Amino acid sequence: MKTVTLDVRTPADAMADFTQAWNTGKSEKSARISFASPELLWRVLTAKRWELLKVLCGAGPVSIREAARRAGRDVKAVHGDVTALLNAGILARTDKGCIVFPYDAVKVEFLLHAA
Repeated sequence: MKTVTLDVRTPADAMADFTQAWNTGKSEKSARISFASPELLWRVLTAKRWELLKVLCGAGPVSIREAARRAGRDVKAVHGDVTALLNAGILARTDKGCIVFPYDAVKVEFLLHAA
């Protein structure tokens, strides 16, 4: 199963992991997309976009129109959400112009602690 982890880390922490992987030649076991704050993560990953990811999870390449049909939503609204998810690196576009969520599972990780 191909899993992506969405997490909250400082840019310095994300860069340190990248540098370590570069120097050792060993990448992480799963894909990781990091956000600088929980607020940014939730700004990108709204409830509607989360629902869209659920219908795209494991679906393979689909058109935006097909994604909208599967989600039971308006094509124009889904197009806006797809654009935001593409910009965040969560979705990808195929050579044929379809969109794809290339993972079978999503793991969201962040720690909330007392200030």
